[in-house]
Amino acid sequence: APKKIHCNPNPTALSIKLTSLKLPSVNNVPTQFNFTMSHPKLEQAVQKVDEFLAAYPTLCQYDRLRDLEKKTGQPKAYLFFAIFSLLLTLIVSIGGAKLLSDIVAFGYPAYMSFKAIDSSDATDDTQWLTYWVVFASFSITESVMTFVVNWIPFYYIIKSVFFMWLYHPKFMGAGLVYKQIIKPFVMPHLQSFEHSKPQKKEE
Repeated sequence: APKKIHCNPNPTALSIKLTSLKLPSVNNVPTQFNFTMSHPKLEQAVQKVDEFLAAYPTLCQYDRLRDLEKKTGQPKAYLFFAIFSLLLTLIVSIGGAKLLSDIVAFGYPAYMSFKAIDSSDATDDTQWLTYWVVFASFSITESVMTFVVNWIPFYYIIKSVFFMWLYHPKFMGAGLVYKQIIKPFVMPHLQSFEHSKPQKKEE
């Protein structure tokens, strides 16, 4: 009968089961084992990634990943990370960390803005208009203060994390930055400009 060998040093450790794996025969007696690996936390992580991909089917090309999963037999999560790693390597090799941070700051917000244009809900319009105001303000400040880029270590990593915080649905940092920093500074000047406009004379 096939032999099973279980190795489980602790509840979270990797469990290994060997059955039915074909090995060279010994003394003309065939030997078979089957090697499988399972980890509950790994399976949970794969499930969460799959749920994320299903939540954004167009952005993540969920249908194509599903077709690849059927052809290759590999989970969609593994295929997604393999393609993502390849694209990430290509982007960094072409434009470095700056190009990567620009794509992080622009890609997802642009996608959601296109969806907001066709949406009848005005809430997402306000959300993404606020983000682009913050994005433009940051870009202008970054262009003027280019020396800051060289002074701050890991600048582009910090920039990428900052922009993800701005548009992440859990944090909505763009609204906070606009209300606390941009609006108090800009609105008084806009109001002064509006008051300074020449009024039309009534006939």
